[in-house]
Amino acid sequence: MGVIEKVAKSRLRQTTDVVETPLVPRVDQLPVDRIIQQDCIEAMRALPAACVDMIFADPPYNLQLGGDLNRPDGSHVDAVTDEWDKFDSLNAYDAFTRLWLAEARRILKPNGTIWVIGSYHNIFKVGSAIQDLGFWILNDIIWRKANPMPNFKGTRFTNAHETLIWASMGEKAKYTFNYRSMKTLNDELQMRSDWEFPICGGQERLKKNGTKVHPTQKPEALLYRVMLACTKPGDIVLDPFFGTGTTGAVAKRLRRHWIGIEREDSYVEAAQERIDAALPLDESAVTTMQAPRQAPRVAFGVLLENGYLSPGAVLSDAKRRWRAVVGVDGNLRSDCGNAGSIHKLGATLQGAPSCNGWTFWHHETAEGLKPIDSLRQTYLLATQP
Repeated sequence: MGVIEKVAKSRLRQTTDVVETPLVPRVDQLPVDRIIQQDCIEAMRALPAACVDMIFADPPYNLQLGGDLNRPDGSHVDAVTDEWDKFDSLNAYDAFTRLWLAEARRILKPNGTIWVIGSYHNIFKVGSAIQDLGFWILNDIIWRKANPMPNFKGTRFTNAHETLIWASMGEKAKYTFNYRSMKTLNDELQMRSDWEFPICGGQERLKKNGTKVHPTQKPEALLYRVMLACTKPGDIVLDPFFGTGTTGAVAKRLRRHWIGIEREDSYVEAAQERIDAALPLDESAVTTMQAPRQAPRVAFGVLLENGYLSPGAVLSDAKRRWRAVVGVDGNLRSDCGNAGSIHKLGATLQGAPSCNGWTFWHHETAEGLKPIDSLRQTYLLATQP
């Protein structure tokens, strides 16, 4: 048994011992809204217990790639070949996983939750460790990639999804789930556990000298939905594998505090520049699920997730009789205090049984008021293949 495995077992025993609930430190006592350049396990050990509300972790996948990968035309595929993704053995990866998860559990508040994303290479091992450490799995979310990389060798199915595990601190632990926000974001339908987003690309993809800064940069739309689902403004979100700072950029936009841990110089530099610039979500494609021969369905929340409208935007009807402010979850609140989805609030204000919110609500442009349906049509044109 290697040293790291012995240490992991020791930390696991410490974590599963019954301890008194520690006092929750104040925000001003924590290194919030900054990047800690350090090994993730060491950095988390330096944090007090029960200090963060949510953890989003995108750990190394341990892809175990053998040799270079080329397209049929002979061009090279920019895959994950960095040293941080390499481990001597599966046992070494298991030991590393248990170490950082043990620290994650220690610093999560009793009502906090953790999200971990991975591929088939590692997510089942991560899930096993999560359960062994006492977390309670709430959902596994399938992120379907709208534009996955093909299987160039033609030896397997195209790997078109990744899995996110969402877990609380225990079977009976309380936790935040903004059910109404998720339903409103999805046009009054329950949000399902299969989400479709494209892989990160376009202007959102960070590059330096024409080369990707990070090989597995996650789309901001994905983090927007995750964070909106289970945190509140002012909550503290920690990312122990910060990379190029997607978690920090979205947290800043949604008025959440964040703590990023990253040891690689190039990633830290890119992440800091990105967050300092406070970039909005890129208008990248987010293709919705649709049945054959059906018109594409777009939820109002998709426009928010992708930056077509911003939280705080003011909408009005065509005659400017009513005004409403857009919330971060797509919920509208009128001047008279009523609230609801674009359809529900429109119907309430008119005293009507129903309302098509897409044509009722308008946004201000240089050419005057335009229905928000124009934003939906612009989005559809941008996302059609």
